[in-house]
Amino acid sequence: MRNFKIVIQYDGGRYKGWQIQQDNDLTLQGKIEAVLTKMAEKPIELIGSERTDVGVHAENYIASFHTACDLSEESILNYLYEFLPEDIVIKEIEEVDERFHARYNVKTKTYVYTIDNNPFRNVFNRKYTYHTDEKLDISEMEKAAAVLVGTHDFQGLTTLRANNKSTVRTINLIDISVNEGIIKIEMNANDFLWNMPRIIIGMLLDVGTGKLEVTSLQKILHEQKKLEGGPLAKAKGLCLTNVVY
Repeated sequence: MRNFKIVIQYDGGRYKGWQIQQDNDLTLQGKIEAVLTKMAEKPIELIGSERTDVGVHAENYIASFHTACDLSEESILNYLYEFLPEDIVIKEIEEVDERFHARYNVKTKTYVYTIDNNPFRNVFNRKYTYHTDEKLDISEMEKAAAVLVGTHDFQGLTTLRANNKSTVRTINLIDISVNEGIIKIEMNANDFLWNMPRIIIGMLLDVGTGKLEVTSLQKILHEQKKLEGGPLAKAKGLCLTNVVY
């Protein structure tokens, strides 16, 4: 069996997230698996690097699959380009060592959240940015971001139900940049829990508007208790930009 690694760009706006579901095939994994299976004339299981949420986008999502198909890399790439919908593009394909696993071999993941903080929304980027005209205190947001950087138990910053799996993760970087009213928040970590990126952004936005104090965020992190009715940023502003192995 051959093992392939693929790099995927997708607009997640109309999909129910990455992971295939029994009652709904409108998922990214489901769409790509269906095309691969048709190509190989045998069922193919696609292994994804991340379970992105409903509506989240990706610039460089990594997945892998095994197949006995004897087509060349170029032929597979061309086939996928022809038969996948226009909002999914396989940017690269590479035959890799049989031990490569798109999920288990990940070292770091990077997400970028884009906020349009101008007075009026931009009709051309509205599908990929979260618009708010509320004044944001970037300095306070940076203080809050600094609290989250490092190795912590992020049990209070996920919608994942309590179980025996560890909720300790390491955030390597949270960088906030501003350019002509467009705010980009870059987050790099060894892994993210379910909805963790969107909760972090939601909290940073609440800090920026004065709804949440930095000390309150420290308390949530320290006590590992979920904030009741806690903020969950809109999915459309979030994009998985990079996965490192």
